[in-house]
Amino acid sequence: MDPDEVEFLGEKQYVTIIPTFNSGVIHLISGDVGPFRASLPVRTPLWMAINLKQQQKCKIQQPDWMDVERLESIREDEKLSRTFTKMPNEHYMVIAKLLLGCASDDIPRADEIRTIIKDIWDIRMSKIRSSVDALVKNAGSYAAVDNLTVMEINSIRPILPHALDQLHRIKASRKRPGTQSLGTTTFVSSSNNRSSFPSTSFIS
Repeated sequence: MDPDEVEFLGEKQYVTIIPTFNSGVIHLISGDVGPFRASLPVRTPLWMAINLKQQQKCKIQQPDWMDVERLESIREDEKLSRTFTKMPNEHYMVIAKLLLGCASDDIPRADEIRTIIKDIWDIRMSKIRSSVDALVKNAGSYAAVDNLTVMEINSIRPILPHALDQLHRIKASRKRPGTQSLGTTTFVSSSNNRSSFPSTSFIS
């Protein structure tokens, strides 16, 4: 799965818009959307909301989690936790990127929100780099990816499977009858009690 496919999945998330036009129900494969009544909120897929916004046919309401105070709390939790915390939305980065890119005029304190989300991404990225480094140094045999989002998992796919395969080969070649196998390094969420190394996340 490449970044465009991840973004495609994120665009299917629903957001609330305030249309400036009247229209009947739109029938989509994924389900019906509408009817649309001027000034009355309606839920639409993100891709449709962006399309209507670009035509100046609606305003987009920011998701509840895209609030400065809430995001600051998430950032602090992420800083304090050695592992990944659960994000408010599986596609938070895609949604934030698209909404802040086309509808920043509809989102109060958009610049602050953009900065905080970037901070959260950078913190999680740093955790992932640290975890991969610990995994390799300790010759771990597997990595749990609790609370990573689709984009974050997609970001480590090019390197993690290959690294784990090489470590497995090294461990297999070193094993001898009567000897113990090497230790294991994991990425775990804060809900687990297993030993863990700091986690990370990545964003474009």
